[in-house]
Amino acid sequence: MEVQKYIEEKLLQGAVHITLIDPSRQVPEAAGKLAETAQEVGSDLIFVGGSSGVTQRALTETAELVKQRISIPVLFFPTGSESICLNLDAFLFLSLLNSRNSKFISGTQAKVASVLKRLDVEVLSIGYIMVEPGMKLGEIGEADLVSRDNFWQAIGYALTAQYMGMGYVFLEAGNGAAQPVPAGMIRAVKRELTVPLIVGGGIRTAIDARRVRQAGADIVVTGTVIETAGYRERLRSILSALKE
Repeated sequence: MEVQKYIEEKLLQGAVHITLIDPSRQVPEAAGKLAETAQEVGSDLIFVGGSSGVTQRALTETAELVKQRISIPVLFFPTGSESICLNLDAFLFLSLLNSRNSKFISGTQAKVASVLKRLDVEVLSIGYIMVEPGMKLGEIGEADLVSRDNFWQAIGYALTAQYMGMGYVFLEAGNGAAQPVPAGMIRAVKRELTVPLIVGGGIRTAIDARRVRQAGADIVVTGTVIETAGYRERLRSILSALKE
């Protein structure tokens, strides 16, 4: 399956939804069930992402069980862990553009690039931009967070990603953020871009999802919403709001 083409075709139909599964937050069997539920209610892709504390074993077992349970694409989402998974459908080649540490901009990527090339892994290049509050991801990535009212700075980073040839721009408020990226910022960034805009962090309700989508997000990522009881119906309502 060519994931890039799959996403392009999905975008022609409307907003794309991605469910993020963190291997450190549940056992692999539970992660497989979460992925299956996400596919059932209409999620288009799955990100399997390791937080800073995830082990290689947990990541590998989670990825395998997720792949066994679903047919939609599963992508590896690297987020500060030394653990890595290369046997999924594609690898997110993230560059955290507003990090103070070059490791997160290009250093870690340089270490794995030749492996990806030799294994012929599909790679999706993404300009990753951390917006306040950033949460743990911002802390791990040593990000100079874009303030929620600084639309011009967000635009500057987004256009930098586009002009560097990256295929997507990702505005990230952080997993567990109290609020999503501001609608005004999403709208301002989207007006300037010709590549798809991904938005994640703090999107817990149908209202959040609708506001983010109406502001211009092409792809919406949710994660925390699947980690508590009753997640099926909450996820279903988010999907309904995105796909309406």
